[in-house]
Amino acid sequence: MSHPKGLYLLFMTEMWERFSYYGMRALFILFLVKAVLFTKADASILYGSFTGMVYLMPLLGGYISDRYWGNRRSVVVGGVLMALGHFLLFVSASYLGTPNCLHFLYAGLFFLCLGNGFFKPNISTMVGQLYPEKDPRIDSAYTIFYMGINLGAFFSPLVCGYLGDTNNPEDFRWGFLAACIGMLVGVVLFLSFRSKYLVADDGSPIGMKPMRTRTEDPSAGKAGLNNGALTKQIALFAGFVALFCLFHFPLEQDRIGSLIFSACIVIPVFVITDPSLTSVERRRILVIYILAFFVIFFWAAYEQAGASISLFTEEVVDRHVAGSEVPTSFFQSLNPVFIVLFAPMMSFLWTKLESKHIHISICQKQALGILLLSVSFAILAYATLNVGVEGVSLLWVVFFYYVYTVGELCLSPIGLSMVTKLSPARFVSLLMGVWLMSSAAAQKLCGSLSALYPSRDSQTGLIVETDFFNYHIANVHDYFILFVAFTFVASIVLFALCGKLNKMMEE
Repeated sequence: MSHPKGLYLLFMTEMWERFSYYGMRALFILFLVKAVLFTKADASILYGSFTGMVYLMPLLGGYISDRYWGNRRSVVVGGVLMALGHFLLFVSASYLGTPNCLHFLYAGLFFLCLGNGFFKPNISTMVGQLYPEKDPRIDSAYTIFYMGINLGAFFSPLVCGYLGDTNNPEDFRWGFLAACIGMLVGVVLFLSFRSKYLVADDGSPIGMKPMRTRTEDPSAGKAGLNNGALTKQIALFAGFVALFCLFHFPLEQDRIGSLIFSACIVIPVFVITDPSLTSVERRRILVIYILAFFVIFFWAAYEQAGASISLFTEEVVDRHVAGSEVPTSFFQSLNPVFIVLFAPMMSFLWTKLESKHIHISICQKQALGILLLSVSFAILAYATLNVGVEGVSLLWVVFFYYVYTVGELCLSPIGLSMVTKLSPARFVSLLMGVWLMSSAAAQKLCGSLSALYPSRDSQTGLIVETDFFNYHIANVHDYFILFVAFTFVASIVLFALCGKLNKMMEE
């Protein structure tokens, strides 16, 4: 079955946005450690705070889109803000060794977070709007869209890494500038063709009106975004403040971590307690929340690719091929190239199994994805069991990314499709933001876990050992075993819950 042309416009727009983001991400922690001269632990914490806010801000963007702007305007504003953020990183890297470097660095990260908040949930939502309700093409459409994400993510570490990861700290700026240009290309494409191609099956334009003006069922009442009672809002705000204090003081999280974890509790409560929701809608939203909780464990491990895995590749992996050293940033192209190669195969596999009446539920696919991620870290744990001065073969890293990618293909594109299917129309962008918010918590956790990566003391040269809830980490093998353990446990628990969650999704 053919897909509407609008899908391919969204594909191209998202491809260039991901080019910009993943190009920057491939350089970011290396830039902090090698150019700005952060310690690995401090760089990891900033990485987690930044990427956490990147995924938290879609709540703001989804809310404004649902209530005021609509999807199209939000995508354009978000793209422009992200281009500005990349440009400010270029300026930051042009002032190394001066106070202006940090000023422009933090300003750039702010605009990247804000822009992503407007862009990310809205472009994903428009994919679903191209199709009639319950159209069987939606799952494959999100898989195709996901290929666009990863096509951009494949080229960006190669281009931005070639320009910026040269062992000359001053060259990082050219990688950031390339990311800025990529984002601008995406915005220009979207503006040029949105009127022609972004139309629904009946020819009506999509993404124009805020979702609050459209409801699926008149019996559901008025749009929930207007029904919050003052007492409820006061109670939720008080709960947010209490949670923030709990995370910040007794649990010793930094302010960004406390903000993210508090929001991850309060905002889902705000949505699911809306009085306009029917019992069926509320039950389906609860399924989204439960699955979002489990994917936190997936993304906390997955996103190590931009943090501790980059440090591991830089320091431990033998990157020499035919007498030349492969830049560390290039390895981040392995994941997207495997996705581009295997996404069509996975889409075909799911379709083939369905045709043979073998149904694998959304929950089972996500549990399988988490389990495969556990296997991928087991590969690195095995490779580092007796690592010597010669380092780890880069083939182990390639094998790691292969299994890691198959796990991602089981979980991520299916998750986007699930949120669109289970969400009431008037809440779809906001719930896409809530789904992405689980990634915010995971990203912050990712930074905290990356800070545990074993490093050498600058004065003694000895490895600084760390602990995680009484688990002792003395080397990189111990470090990777930590990820094997918690992702394995999460996958087994989710497998056990699949039957109950499947019933909750039924009408």
